[in-house]
Amino acid sequence: MTDMKTPLLPSSDPEPSEPGGPGGPVISIIGSGDFSRSLSTRLVACGFRVVVGSRDPRRVAGGLFPAGVELLTQREAAERAEKVVFTAVYPEHYHTLVGLREPLEGKVLVDVSNATGLNRGGRANAERLAELLPQSRVVKGFNTVSAWALQAGAHDGSRQVLICSDCSDSKSTVLQLARRLGFSPVDLGGLCASRDIEEAPLILFPSWGGPVLTTFLLFLFFYGYLFLRNILLPYLDEGRNNFYELPLVTVNQTLPAVSLVTLALVYLPGLLAAVFQLGRGTKYKRFPDWLDRWLCRRKELGLLSFLCAVLHAVYSMCLTLRRAAGYNLLNAAYRQVRAGVENSWSEQMVWRSDLYLSCGILGFGVLTLLAITSLPSVGNALNWREFTFVQSGLGYAALTLSVMHALFFGWDFAFFPGAYPYYLPPVYLLALILPCIVLLGRTFLALPCLMFRLTKIRRGWESPRHRPPNNQELPEEDPPRHPGDV
Repeated sequence: MTDMKTPLLPSSDPEPSEPGGPGGPVISIIGSGDFSRSLSTRLVACGFRVVVGSRDPRRVAGGLFPAGVELLTQREAAERAEKVVFTAVYPEHYHTLVGLREPLEGKVLVDVSNATGLNRGGRANAERLAELLPQSRVVKGFNTVSAWALQAGAHDGSRQVLICSDCSDSKSTVLQLARRLGFSPVDLGGLCASRDIEEAPLILFPSWGGPVLTTFLLFLFFYGYLFLRNILLPYLDEGRNNFYELPLVTVNQTLPAVSLVTLALVYLPGLLAAVFQLGRGTKYKRFPDWLDRWLCRRKELGLLSFLCAVLHAVYSMCLTLRRAAGYNLLNAAYRQVRAGVENSWSEQMVWRSDLYLSCGILGFGVLTLLAITSLPSVGNALNWREFTFVQSGLGYAALTLSVMHALFFGWDFAFFPGAYPYYLPPVYLLALILPCIVLLGRTFLALPCLMFRLTKIRRGWESPRHRPPNNQELPEEDPPRHPGDV
């Protein structure tokens, strides 16, 4: 019978009541810095006995390491280790380990160092360490895990540990150790991969460069266009000073245009991929490199579109707080009194404002749902069908609602000559071009003649021109009546 007093989940306290029990294996750490303290805390919490080696143990202040950790010299720590030794020292201090060749012989040496820069060339730190200590079995790993993650464990989410080594047995030992510490190890092969592992923590948002640059360039384009159309040209032509609109009004007009175009860029590569597959009649040919990279950056583009939409919503709510808005309201009321207008109600404008606000709120809500499901913790809880429905089905719904929001905002103003000062169209018309192309393309691909053919191709069917002439063509099955999303 289960003891009801025993908790179902282990305590989150990183230090057990009896750290490093007498029966646990001994693991040594060469180095007494921050990473060493965090690593020893996690090892002790998982039942290991830990010995830390320092060049001068007397200089290490008491209480820095958890109870149960022995602080000895580097040689003593290397001798005490049963099998695994972590080297938590900087590469420039590797020469201090040369004198430890004898006690480290035959042991698994885990190098946790990072590269000092990107694309420096030459040998990786782990390869240098393997050359200095040829009798030890060097494994690269744990350098991509932060000190905070080591102390907290992996309870707050998946924490990958990249590992490589030329010795399969030693690598298997470190892989098992990572799992016992609560992390998710990833085997990257031989020690030749250590350069990539060492540079991994230095790469700043590797998948965000292109999307951020694209969004920034779109912002510059629309902001510059609005500055030219609404501020600079009126000032040069009429002497009208609208420069006070630059900090808030112009930014607020730019953000929805950027958000709308960026959201269209999320779904445009899927349409282009479908066109390539229909034109080629097969799915077994690679897309062009630019399209491959574009397809892999759709998540980042979607999140940036959501960011612009959030900022647009905040800016819009702040418009009425401006001092200029108060002045404009008073001036409008004064003009109405002078004109003798008792009731300025306009049924058409009431419908316009309510429709474009409602579509904007609904579109923002659906876009928020898309952003939430992009989180790994949420997306991993959905099966493929659910994830596709949210990201594709609801994604097109968000794009459609956003387009309707812009159309209701513009109403019929686009048909009046006054909407084109200096022959320049309103910014929302420019922002609608690409989203409308995407929606029309998606509607075109939904035609049965194209939809069923595309479904067959994605299920492995190939057009006759891609089949060897000596192959006998097998009878084709009817395509399913519930094809997947494009």
